[in-house]
Amino acid sequence: MAASSQVYAAPFDEAASRYDQVFTNSAIGRAQRSSVWEELGKTFHAGDRVLEIGCGTGVDACYLAERGVRVFACDSSPKMIAVATRRLKDRPGSELVQAQVLAAEQIGSLRGQGLFDGAFSNFGALNCIRDLNSVAEGLAALLRPGASALLCWMGPFCLWETLWYLLQGKPAKALRRIHRAGNTTRVDGGVPVTVFYPSVRALARMFTPHFSIKSIKGVGVTVPPSYLEPWVSQVPPLLNAAVFADRVLCRCAGVRLLADHILIRLEREPVLQASQSKNE
Repeated sequence: MAASSQVYAAPFDEAASRYDQVFTNSAIGRAQRSSVWEELGKTFHAGDRVLEIGCGTGVDACYLAERGVRVFACDSSPKMIAVATRRLKDRPGSELVQAQVLAAEQIGSLRGQGLFDGAFSNFGALNCIRDLNSVAEGLAALLRPGASALLCWMGPFCLWETLWYLLQGKPAKALRRIHRAGNTTRVDGGVPVTVFYPSVRALARMFTPHFSIKSIKGVGVTVPPSYLEPWVSQVPPLLNAAVFADRVLCRCAGVRLLADHILIRLEREPVLQASQSKNE
């Protein structure tokens, strides 16, 4: 495993040291990640070479590496990559992971390093990208025809979030996801970042004609967002019931779009087919 020595301030640098404590190791975080891992396990297999966009602290890379999947894990935050590097040290399959400081918008620079068998991005890394069209173009050039891309991001409407903040008398927060211009915030007081919440339709439009959608899954339909962990942790049976309900509702049309996160599986179109569609 190799990490870039590039050092600069990134929006999620300040969150790196606390991310696992606040999300990864929380009951809600484990429940939501388990739902994503179910799809990762079905999609990628031993021997595959996969690109991870926004790897964070390396939790998903570890999961795949332990199953024999080779992972090129990139993130725009040097501090996140540093945490990922420490996590991977002496872990089973660590030699299968290469971690590098690289923003999603720069993945096109990986051209010439061979085609990947798949790609994935977990828990909102895509929400921090203003120009997803360039990411789609770059990803299309890096994936072999027929390869899958699993993308998990925050959609434009989360039922839990809307109800929670409305009950607290905070309508601006309740409806913050619907603003097309995005919302600028500081994660743990770090560098400002603008967060966007594209719909499935908008995201599909950006990735066409290079990709087609094969499946859609809601992650956190009944399992609440992680900022409700202090409340949920006091009533474990309620979270268990929410996890069970999530398994039932996660693929229901309409309902799945009300989740905290949306996970889609895209498939890279054959090059000839994509070229032909342009000429029709």
